[in-house]
Amino acid sequence: LRADRVQELTQLDVELSFPDREELFALIEEMFSAIWRECLGLEIAAPFPRMTYAEADRRYGSDKPDTRFALELEDATEATRGSGFGVFASAGAVRFLRVQRLFSRAELAALEEVAKERGAKGLAYLMRDAESGEVRSPIAKFLSEEELAALAVAPGETLLFGADTWEVTSRVLGHLRLHLGAELGLIDEDAFTFLWVTDFPMFERSEERGGWSATHHPFTRPTAEWEDGFDADPAAALAYAYDLIVNGNELGGGSFRIHEPDLQARVFSLLRLSDEEQRAKFGFLLDALAMGAPPHGGIALGLDRMTMVLAGEPNLRDVIAFPKNQAGLDPMSGAPSDVTPEQL
Repeated sequence: LRADRVQELTQLDVELSFPDREELFALIEEMFSAIWRECLGLEIAAPFPRMTYAEADRRYGSDKPDTRFALELEDATEATRGSGFGVFASAGAVRFLRVQRLFSRAELAALEEVAKERGAKGLAYLMRDAESGEVRSPIAKFLSEEELAALAVAPGETLLFGADTWEVTSRVLGHLRLHLGAELGLIDEDAFTFLWVTDFPMFERSEERGGWSATHHPFTRPTAEWEDGFDADPAAALAYAYDLIVNGNELGGGSFRIHEPDLQARVFSLLRLSDEEQRAKFGFLLDALAMGAPPHGGIALGLDRMTMVLAGEPNLRDVIAFPKNQAGLDPMSGAPSDVTPEQL
């Protein structure tokens, strides 16, 4: 649970046979333009910009980037590969945020705590004094002139670093970026920036199962170029999935589905489902696909979260009539109530 996620939700599902993504995107854009026009009196420009998952992760450290402000992540992995600063030299990725201001020690300590909330071990920084031009940082003495030149910290700037795996630097710096956007007043609160994020990874590593799990769900079809080889290179395979983002909020998500039984069986096999498990859990689906199910796909739109964004409310519970609390209870009606053995 978090501010924009609760136990129950209301969503509008659009399910299509023989879907065309361009027609689907155009339909949803027309609908959102009408909603924003009628509810807020605002004209929203369409078509909406598009960005692949890989680009969103690289630039913003997030799969639902808030593009109302420009603070983006930069990559210093290669520039610091042979660094005298061991944390940089040994990290899988070294990335940073370039902030157009200097920070006090107390402010840097507070930012380090924000970074640690998302798993950072610390927060390295470089600052260049606006008057003297001197670089100030505990790590500066470990960096070569070549490294400092490559980082190009300008007078009056601060670089805030994440050094870990790529995934951790995305999580840490993506969170820190949003914090700085709010704290430094970088966000235009009156703006609405719509964005399609496409080409999500098809699979992700499962720590619990020790293999692969589906990023979206196991019925999502691979993109056309990955239909033949997704099981040979699961880490790189892309899914025919997409999200609609507004101001850093995911308002909808969808995908095209697998309609071929052999392709579906290959996905199940990659997810370590035996033939027996496939029949026991999904035999009805495989049989239905074998009978000739059409290509199908669509999108699901969260009405509660859309209302939250329209109303400018930071918490989803403020736009739901009878929201549950953190314990999953409705304090007003007492739901859920006990059920008698006879009813069960």
